[in-house]
Amino acid sequence: MSVNILQASVSSNSAAQNVTLLKQVWSTIQADSCPTRYNFHLHTIYSDGQLKPEALIQQAVKIGLKGLAITDHHSAQGYQVAQSWLDKARQQTDSEFLPHLWTGAEIDAQLLEITVHILGYAFDPEHPVLQPYLQGNDSRDLEAGAKTVIDAIHTAGGLAVLAHPARYQNKRQVEDLIPAAAELGIDGVETYYGYNRPNPWQPSPKQTERVQKLSAKYGLFDTCGTDTHGKNILICI
Repeated sequence: MSVNILQASVSSNSAAQNVTLLKQVWSTIQADSCPTRYNFHLHTIYSDGQLKPEALIQQAVKIGLKGLAITDHHSAQGYQVAQSWLDKARQQTDSEFLPHLWTGAEIDAQLLEITVHILGYAFDPEHPVLQPYLQGNDSRDLEAGAKTVIDAIHTAGGLAVLAHPARYQNKRQVEDLIPAAAELGIDGVETYYGYNRPNPWQPSPKQTERVQKLSAKYGLFDTCGTDTHGKNILICI
């Protein structure tokens, strides 16, 4: 399935919050979609990453990414800086060669009595309901349950994804977490994830198989991302 991701006729804000397009893209995600075509888990200096947003988006352009999201912890500032860079670049080059950038953030939440990470996408970063989660605050300080976070992302027009669900297995198994998240209205799970920080990046086969079976059972989208915190968006660290 081919997805046209050019959004020349809409504003950058509308493009970044295009949920319909994001769902279309997610419906095509496979094990080899990341990191050279799509990447939905990236960090910048606006949380705990090492890359400036401008450098990150420049790498995305050089690699030829079709779409991505910057998912800083409790912040949308990295997205905003990268989007500004893209807006200027569109005035100087053919937008066909520029990736589609969605809004994103990674938010801590409580699920089954443990802290998990909820990835929010394509939301309105100015929506009042999300402001408590986009000020660099740890949602554990806000005593936020997963349902509260998921509902806030939905209210702001976005989609919610359970990040790296097999990373919590020393406390809770994916067979517990994914059904619980699905019951609360989660839209997807980060199915393709490199748990042992492989270089070059690739999804971990055993964890992927377990997560994929559950995402299919509960009708969830599969997403992928490198969870980059370092200076190369093609690898995890």
